Amino acid sequence: MSTQPVVAAVDGSDDSLRALEWALDAARRREAPLRVVHVRQYVPWVQPEVLAAGPPDPDEDPVLDRVRALLTGRTALPAVEYAALEGAPGTLLPEAGSAAQLLVLGSRGRGGFASLLLGSNSLAAARDAECPVVVVPRPGRGTDGAPRARSGRPVVVGLHADSPDEATLAFAFAEAALRGARLRIVAAYPWPLQTWMLPGELPPPEIDQDAVEHETRILADGFLAPHRERHPDVTADTDVLPGDAAGHLVDASRDAELVVVGRHRRRLLAPARMMGSVTQAVLLHAASPIAVVPPAPAEE
Repeated sequence: MSTQPVVAAVDGSDDSLRALEWALDAARRREAPLRVVHVRQYVPWVQPEVLAAGPPDPDEDPVLDRVRALLTGRTALPAVEYAALEGAPGTLLPEAGSAAQLLVLGSRGRGGFASLLLGSNSLAAARDAECPVVVVPRPGRGTDGAPRARSGRPVVVGLHADSPDEATLAFAFAEAALRGARLRIVAAYPWPLQTWMLPGELPPPEIDQDAVEHETRILADGFLAPHRERHPDVTADTDVLPGDAAGHLVDASRDAELVVVGRHRRRLLAPARMMGSVTQAVLLHAASPIAVVPPAPAEE
């Protein structure tokens, strides 16, 4: 297993403590150390001529003290280390993922408005971190209060048959293998197709939906074949569905252990890191934890 840690971002909120529990389980499964990080946004007030020397002492952080108390007495804990940082969480949390195999945080922290579905720091981490980011939502989101199954829940991954992301598929298969879970692949295709015609143009020939679905399945099976070979113990089922990919993934999240989506590949005319509309919709509305996987580095 990797020696890179699983990083849990905490701020004392209930959301971050739920994320801590998820990160603790992930570290156990990976046989990896757990690094608990608290970013203190405001520097302590000091006289202007006095400079703060060195990083803040993690032994003097009440948020980390609370985490220590929660973990005291637990058995089978991985190696745990604590880090208190000073600065902007939206900048420091993505940086914390540069040497991690996973960064885990809650959907919202202590700040912001109560009606927000996703906090700005969670969004920044999912968009900018170099490692996969898991966002743990609040219980009951998107489930209409209905109880969720406690066992047998699959890992769900979205597959864009026109431009699949290998890093996303690899993460989903590996996560299903770690959890001994079934993998459900959701491959959506646009339907109904919309066409635009200029005056005087002839309408295009009618397109057979069954043919589109069949072609999508053939493409998906081809992209999935090498991952199935690397993980023969993972039962992977493909659902080829018409319409909105985000809607299908959000629906699937109600009975899922984890939903895995790709972030967005950098484009020539838009070099900044971005997240696609499907990923943003899943982050906002999924009922299960969501893993956002950065794309594999482009080949030179």
